[in-house]
Amino acid sequence: MRYTALLPLAAAATAFVIPDEAAAKELFIETEQKAEETLSSWWDRVPSVEDLRAYAEETFDDAYDAFDRQASKLTSNLPAIEIESEWSDFVSPSDYEKPGHGGHGHHGHHRAENLTVYEVIHATNFTKKFAALVDEYPEIVKTLNSTDANVTAFVPTDKAFEKIPDHHKKPPKEVIERILEYHVVPGYYPAGRVLAHHTLPTLLKEEELGDRSQRLRVSIGIFGARLNFYSKVVGVNMFTKNGVIHCVDSIVVTPPPADRLLSLFPSRFSTLLLAGEKTGLHRKEDDVTKGLTIFAPTNWAFQKLGPGANAFLFNTEKGLKYLKALLKYHCVVNETLYSDEYYGKPREGDEVDAENAQYHVDLPTLLEGKHLSIDIARFYGLITMKINGYTKVSIQDAVAKDGVVQVLDSVLIPPHERRGFWKEEDGEIEVDELIERLQPFVEPEWVGEL
Repeated sequence: MRYTALLPLAAAATAFVIPDEAAAKELFIETEQKAEETLSSWWDRVPSVEDLRAYAEETFDDAYDAFDRQASKLTSNLPAIEIESEWSDFVSPSDYEKPGHGGHGHHGHHRAENLTVYEVIHATNFTKKFAALVDEYPEIVKTLNSTDANVTAFVPTDKAFEKIPDHHKKPPKEVIERILEYHVVPGYYPAGRVLAHHTLPTLLKEEELGDRSQRLRVSIGIFGARLNFYSKVVGVNMFTKNGVIHCVDSIVVTPPPADRLLSLFPSRFSTLLLAGEKTGLHRKEDDVTKGLTIFAPTNWAFQKLGPGANAFLFNTEKGLKYLKALLKYHCVVNETLYSDEYYGKPREGDEVDAENAQYHVDLPTLLEGKHLSIDIARFYGLITMKINGYTKVSIQDAVAKDGVVQVLDSVLIPPHERRGFWKEEDGEIEVDELIERLQPFVEPEWVGEL
């Protein structure tokens, strides 16, 4: 059986193009390093930007519509999942053993257990271009050829490289090296184990994550699996001497910073982006963090606060101070919480174990003294994240260069010492109540009468 992404959020911005014939015409990812600007020209096959954004918006809508409809079906089918292999003519018959002759793996899948991952990508008929790039980087060659530890490689087919115009300048070696590292996962992840995760650690160590592994996002649906919402897995479970290979139809490029990622979807996050600009809370170039978690309310989430609250927050000088406090409650720095991994320091009361069915963590926000209580429950590849006991993350794990974005359909408001948490089912929040809840976190000179 094949699978398609339930939550097809394009992890992209606007500097260079990622071809994906199955899911979209082309998607953009913006990078901020000068070296990566060179890469943008190498990938430059620019269709209409409006067409791309229209597609992104359409897929975002589909994510909400499809999630509830498909989740129950997927839950009932997960224990019996089998993934169809599309490795016809992957290597010549003499290079691999037929199923049932020992080693890792399952019946029905190809094997090349007398070869390493490195040797297999050279032997295959349609990963020659990826193999040629790997040859330029001795450390990656060593990793893929070593039998000291298992690795899992997500290998783009040669067709993925055909989307790159030949006449464009090749990007700097350090940029290509990062991209290659981003396709390799330490450890042994056959298809079944991949599908049980939302994110996977890669060889790429990201300075802005505290030198931790940059992660790949795995999306699962009824027609396929995708990496980072756009690169479709088209072949699985080529078992080798030192690991396993899966094949993808698009090159997976390292993700952009969180703010660039959000800027691709103005019809969804323009209110949040405007709030960051108005309050000065948006990320600055000289900011130094070791990871972050952004709980990003959509435009619809802000709209549900009501016109009065929005007018106060965005259109009054006093309201901007309250807006800044509100935004701080959605930001966690130096700690990155994915749905199945936590980059941070566990505190007393935390129960952090991504392999367990349930776990809990309290995250300190930028709002002084206020934490977010996060409960995560998982069943195979289905994971739910709930904040402060009731607010669900609607789109999980939009991986970013500097952390992760968790998308919300509700604005988080700090609890009141007597009233507790505000819930959207109570209706639009009154300005007086909003002020009362945020007043302890606003500078004294801004506290007073409207």
